[in-house]
Amino acid sequence: MLAAILVFVLAAGSIVGAYAAYLYLPAELERRRFERRLKDVSLTQPPPSAGDEASLVMRPAESPLPVLDKILAGTSAGPSLAKLIEQAGYQITPGALVGIIVGLAIVSGLLTRLFFHQVFAPAVAAAIGVAAPIVFLMNRRTARLRTFEEQFPEALDLLSRALKAGHAFQTALGMVADEMKPPVGPEFRKTFDQQNYGLPLRDALHQMTENVPILDVRFFVTAVLIQKETGGNLSEILENLARVIRERFKIRRQIRIHTAHGRFTGFVLLALPAGLAILLSIINPEHMDLLFKERLGQMMLMIAIVMQVIGFFWIRKVIKIEV
Repeated sequence: MLAAILVFVLAAGSIVGAYAAYLYLPAELERRRFERRLKDVSLTQPPPSAGDEASLVMRPAESPLPVLDKILAGTSAGPSLAKLIEQAGYQITPGALVGIIVGLAIVSGLLTRLFFHQVFAPAVAAAIGVAAPIVFLMNRRTARLRTFEEQFPEALDLLSRALKAGHAFQTALGMVADEMKPPVGPEFRKTFDQQNYGLPLRDALHQMTENVPILDVRFFVTAVLIQKETGGNLSEILENLARVIRERFKIRRQIRIHTAHGRFTGFVLLALPAGLAILLSIINPEHMDLLFKERLGQMMLMIAIVMQVIGFFWIRKVIKIEV
């Protein structure tokens, strides 16, 4: 009876929460996006009122869990999580992310405990709930940076054409921000707004290299800063840089063709034991139960999983060629 009540409460809460998110989440996300935009272009806070101490430190964005954000701000994990969230293109705070992680871990552990009676199953499910948001953000960051890298040569060409037309470099940054699609457009918009509101161009460009940790962006920033100090034809430099990036993309695609066999082998070797275990569990459940019930079988399963993961990443390391 207790399990049925718990499942009912969880299901009802999920339905009500989904309905509330459908009603209120779009407006809340729009408000936070607007506040994030103001935070990006602001250098200082408004003048303090009477009795307040003057400060040049920007206040953090509004958070649903301010106490947790303050705790994380004093640790090394807080800035790392904030940078991961920003590079992934989301508008949540580190405290909210930690709250989501804890909630997923608790819910997944409880649900697994209700439906599976193995001792280690809730712990494994809780660990998956902890790792899932981080892995999701890392995948989103990788996809966003890959998209930025693919669009970056076009942004350099647009910047070069604007310079040839007689526009100033700062004006050309604004044109790229207006014309390019995300994620290139918003990143250039952020740099343009920062230097337009008084931040030195050098600092704004260095901030871009921190937000977008790509080698091509560092090349671009270095070329611009050197040209500002020594002179030269910046439009020609940007054209050459765009051409080099495109040639590197061609080489990278050729490498992916030649390493396709190794990547496919890694996926097959990782999926084959799991698929075979599922098939044997359907054909002969008593035979496979020994691996889950006996202590020796559980140790063999853990060793097999660890070795499979090590082998998969080893293959990925072998076929990965830096270009």
